[in-house]
Amino acid sequence: MPPLEAAAVYVGINILLLIYLALRVVLTRRSAQISVGHGGNAELELRTRVHGNATEYIPAMMIGLVTAAYMGIPVLWIHVLGGTFTFGRILHVIGLSRNILPARASGVVLTWIAMIAIALMLIYHGLA
Repeated sequence: MPPLEAAAVYVGINILLLIYLALRVVLTRRSAQISVGHGGNAELELRTRVHGNATEYIPAMMIGLVTAAYMGIPVLWIHVLGGTFTFGRILHVIGLSRNILPARASGVVLTWIAMIAIALMLIYHGLA
């Protein structure tokens, strides 16, 4: 599997994760009949925050993965970092949604490790 195709797998999975999280917000909005804001609904506020957090991290990492693939970073690294990031995002969703601090914290750590690693790789290969 070439690096770009490997990156595409993680881009696709993370897009589906964003859609899933957005759907949870929409369904909660509909059931609570709240079109803007959270209207004091704690569940809606939490689901909106979970989706918002994902939208803060996923785009930057996906750009990093695709850029790394175009730069010829070995496919193994695309899988390691894409997989670590995606697993971290899923753990974070579970931890934040269910108030499970170890899952949330582990998700953050895995997300940041993957993002820092891809950033350093891009900088190194960009300057080399």
